[in-house]
Amino acid sequence: MQSISTIGLDIAKSVFQVHGVDAVGQVVLRRQLRRQHVLAFFQKLPRCLVGIEACASSHHWSRELQALGHTVRLMPPAYVKPYVKRQKNDTTDAEAICEAVTRPNMRFVPTKTVEQQSCLMLHRARHLFIRQQTAVINSIRAYLAEFGIVAPVGRRGVEQLLEVVADTADHRLPEVARACLAALGSQLRALKAQILEFDRRIIAWHRSSTTSKRLDAIPGVGPALATALVASIADPKAFRSGRDFSAWVGLVPKQNSSGGKDKLGSITKQGDRYLRSLFTAGALAVIRYAKIHGTDHRPWLTRLLARRPTKVAAIALANKLARMAWAMMAKDERYKEPAALAA
Repeated sequence: MQSISTIGLDIAKSVFQVHGVDAVGQVVLRRQLRRQHVLAFFQKLPRCLVGIEACASSHHWSRELQALGHTVRLMPPAYVKPYVKRQKNDTTDAEAICEAVTRPNMRFVPTKTVEQQSCLMLHRARHLFIRQQTAVINSIRAYLAEFGIVAPVGRRGVEQLLEVVADTADHRLPEVARACLAALGSQLRALKAQILEFDRRIIAWHRSSTTSKRLDAIPGVGPALATALVASIADPKAFRSGRDFSAWVGLVPKQNSSGGKDKLGSITKQGDRYLRSLFTAGALAVIRYAKIHGTDHRPWLTRLLARRPTKVAAIALANKLARMAWAMMAKDERYKEPAALAA
């Protein structure tokens, strides 16, 4: 094992596949490892380059192997796929990872810290509960509509429906249906309480992060987006420019060019869907504010809204917000108002 210089590690829930080569690319190791034996195996190896696909639990294993002195590189699975030579299985996947990690132009994923992953878990759990809350509200509305009971759209409408459910004197609801709806109402209240708790924890994390507080100064970027950015971007300098970062989020036009003819379509929608949705929501908030209070102090936005629909303008503004956020993180700068706005 002294001759191993590069290892491709295909991680899984229980059984890991290892593919190792020497300095000239000759295969010197192919074997499976049970999860409990992985660290002991790498502890016996000399320090080497280890490639892993950036997937579930990859950041944990990256931190563990780096602690043993190995150089670990995480790669997007889509960039590893072209190196799979035969049918897909653990052995060929590990071999493809081993080859991909040595490519000079390969793009790597920086390893996240435990704190960053904890903050991302807050966001993901909150997002999950919001989706569940929406599903419960839709169920309550649909079930009550079966008995001819409807209410206006919005929070007050849901409260009116729950008041009907709680009113035992209202004979429009059979007892069985009332019991089911009461259970849904209890579930809805529990979800709202948990979402509020997550909001408080996100605000606390935001206040403890210097970078997050700096990003909060950008119009359209609040604590939710600021903390999600800090937690998602382990190393802003991994992106060469703001455009590269915006492309990673999926806010740049899809390109289908050939023969010297440039063809640009809608946005790619590749990358981090959650960040993209937060950027778009922030841009829509800026546009709504501008429509109410006027856009004279933002000439760029004024011209854009004059020639493009609101949703198209929101995507363009979200792209701009992403580039500004990257510049502030990569260059450790504070937000500066545009000249036309500061005047």
